[in-house]
Amino acid sequence: MTARERLRRMYVRAGVEVGEVDYVPPGRTVVLTLGDWVYDESLIGTLAQRPGSVLVCDDGRAVAAHVASEDAEAAAADLLAGRAPEGLAQLSPAELAYNEALRKREAPVLARLTADNVREIEARTFAGSYKGVTDVVTKYVWPVPARIVTRWCAQAKLTPNMVTFAGFVLVLVAFWLFWIGEFGWGLVAGWIMTFLDTVDGKLARTTMTSSKWGNVFDHGIDLIHPPFWWWAWYVGCFKVGLPPPYPELTLGVILAGYVLQRVEEGVFMRLFGFHVHSWRRFDSFFRLITARRNPNMIVLTLAWLVGQPGVGLFLVGLWTAVCLVVHLVQVLQAMAMPKGQVVSWFSR
Repeated sequence: MTARERLRRMYVRAGVEVGEVDYVPPGRTVVLTLGDWVYDESLIGTLAQRPGSVLVCDDGRAVAAHVASEDAEAAAADLLAGRAPEGLAQLSPAELAYNEALRKREAPVLARLTADNVREIEARTFAGSYKGVTDVVTKYVWPVPARIVTRWCAQAKLTPNMVTFAGFVLVLVAFWLFWIGEFGWGLVAGWIMTFLDTVDGKLARTTMTSSKWGNVFDHGIDLIHPPFWWWAWYVGCFKVGLPPPYPELTLGVILAGYVLQRVEEGVFMRLFGFHVHSWRRFDSFFRLITARRNPNMIVLTLAWLVGQPGVGLFLVGLWTAVCLVVHLVQVLQAMAMPKGQVVSWFSR
């Protein structure tokens, strides 16, 4: 994708009409950008909401502006010369380093595109699409292969929804294989699905092709399928003659714990307006290993490798109970804090 096409997509997603600088209808405001620069989408979105602003690099060079239509021609000349048009409030990438949606603090991408730095900018753009707070597999194992596959998907013109649908098919395949006790092949299908679950979001963000339907489809699958996998694993354990200790209690704790953890996270979000995993450094660390799908899959994979799938499910139940208590303590601690004191450590 050219830098120009990226900008066009950003304008459309920001609700800004796309046009050439040499034709500006009177009585309008205009967002001006340089076609040989790569901008993070958050920069364009913020600038579009702030008339009378100029975007300035760390070295002081002006690279974008939001001005009145009658000032557009002069402002464009200033930007081409690297000057900030007079009378505008300055906006820097550092001001937008905190990203609650991706739960991290990272300066948005802003770089001039040359023949020598395409891969470097691609790497920064991909890294910028990654959540800062997530599980240990997504954060440390998937980034390198996911970048390769995301690039291939973009070049092959595959859409994020296509990748999500492939993941959905693998959800069903893994469920069936777990159900019949074929844990090894089920884990293969499950791990590929978790990898595609990383790729589809990165593909959507880096190519700016995300949609409301795609978001619902992707997150709906993520929300619903894990307890069905654990139920199928439970059934499969009986079929291979290796049930977990305290089987009914184990399954009940896993299913109830999954739902209640989501409730706890929702309560925190409703009360304080951001994810509990973004509150303190400990909370961000605990998200790496909390009893979500990927950490649970690690436990089940290791248990299968040693021939004890039932024991693995029991350990998942035990860890789910521990995490349920930890998240409850997090919510109660936040509720006990003075009003206005609960803020994300990324925003400080």
